[in-house]
Amino acid sequence: MMLLTLILLLLPPQSPPWPHSADSKPLGERLAPPAGFQRVPLEPGSFGAFLRALPAKAGHPPVRLYNGALKNRQDVHAAVLDLDTGARNLQQCADAVIRLRAEYLWASGRSRAVLFHFTSGDEAAWSRWAEGWRPAIQGNSVHWSRAAAPDDSYRTFRTYLNKVFEYAGTRSLQKEMRPLKAGEAPAPGDVLVRGGSPGHAVILVDAVERPGTDERLYLLAQGYMPAQEIHVLNNLAEPGLGPWFRFPETGTIETPEWTFQREDLRRFPD
Repeated sequence: MMLLTLILLLLPPQSPPWPHSADSKPLGERLAPPAGFQRVPLEPGSFGAFLRALPAKAGHPPVRLYNGALKNRQDVHAAVLDLDTGARNLQQCADAVIRLRAEYLWASGRSRAVLFHFTSGDEAAWSRWAEGWRPAIQGNSVHWSRAAAPDDSYRTFRTYLNKVFEYAGTRSLQKEMRPLKAGEAPAPGDVLVRGGSPGHAVILVDAVERPGTDERLYLLAQGYMPAQEIHVLNNLAEPGLGPWFRFPETGTIETPEWTFQREDLRRFPD
């Protein structure tokens, strides 16, 4: 296992398996740090490094919904990730976080670790789906049975994710993750999530620091309702920072379409 991990870390970045434009660039090259800041070093092969390398569309295109229509607000974003939304109204806010986490595990050769929960609390493991098991869902009752031939292709993986998007949400996502411990600094891959109906979730996709200090700023990305392209947020509360956000030790973190509390920060288990 250690040898496999080392090989994965040494491999050059792989082109994402979803359709994307040839003129997209890694997020880490698309948005520069503010003056006086530099990017925080990230461990190769980590979730944070994966997020920093996500392809972002050229220029400043509008954010589009799953059906091609324009998002009603076009002032909230600094960049649009070059990642498909799907043809159904499924990949919303929590689902965007789930999609990015699942794609990271797929890209790092750990797809068998992909496991999320429906809002009912029932497990939905990709490994089981790949073996042909499918859920029958009635209300809060979930029953799994073998209903398809085994298939571990990426196309089937996306079908699995659509089912997770359909029956998971901010409540289940919040339970998937642990709160940050006292003294733990936020890092790319962490998530601000408030479970509810409605609730919301945004994910930290990059971080910069002022050398010689503890001052850090973060890029945040979100999906939203209706399902729409994942986009990097502008800091409308502090426009002088552009798309970069500071996180106070306590109190609120104001994003364009939701206000979070510092204690809403969560981290996926290792």
